Amino acid sequence: MSPTVLVAGSANLDFVVRAAHVPAPGETVLGREFRTFPGGKGANQAVACARAGGADTRMLLALGADDFARPIEASLSDTGVRLHIVRDAQLPTGTAFICLSDDAENAITVAPGANMALQPAHLPPLDGVQWLLLQLETPLPTVLAHAQAARAAGVKVALNAAPAQALPAGLLTALDLLIVNEGELDVVAGHMPDLASGLARLDVPYVIVTLGARGCLARSEGRVLVQPAFSIVPVDTTAA
Repeated sequence: MSPTVLVAGSANLDFVVRAAHVPAPGETVLGREFRTFPGGKGANQAVACARAGGADTRMLLALGADDFARPIEASLSDTGVRLHIVRDAQLPTGTAFICLSDDAENAITVAPGANMALQPAHLPPLDGVQWLLLQLETPLPTVLAHAQAARAAGVKVALNAAPAQALPAGLLTALDLLIVNEGELDVVAGHMPDLASGLARLDVPYVIVTLGARGCLARSEGRVLVQPAFSIVPVDTTAA
């Protein structure tokens, strides 16, 4: 039987415009191309997990009762993700407004909408679930409650701590795996002077720190492992 992964988190409809460069404050630029895509850190995790194969993927998400919700539901379902949807007619589906430049840089503004309606009580039964994947685009008290409930049920918990914010100690102690970039590590670990100090301060069994073009490093069972980045031509760093 395949293991089961439950993602609890955000889903947005992304509005993406391509332009020669990202506008500076007060500047207006003409874009060349406009498209919409399903996105959100939680939905991106769920799609990646389902596409990787080897696990039954489920997702708990909150959507509005509007047209923006439809492509999100369709994209996730078509990828094979089983959905647990909280429908909130009082809030719009989450959206993100993205300007993507020719050199693959971006500027993003997120309107979370219904994502903020996700509550601790919405977590579905965890029977048969091996991993719970979380992010920080839903209310922090909800993320904490979901992590602690999973921990109590014997389910392993992974957190991608983005967007960066300080985390309560009770959340860190509920984690098996923490995934951060350098900026997020600085916030979560409390502004330590270097990567090694930040890693040492985190009481989490496994930590992965992404380093952009330099690759990533992982702390596992007291060892620090380094993986250089593969050489690529960047196209769109929106979900990186």
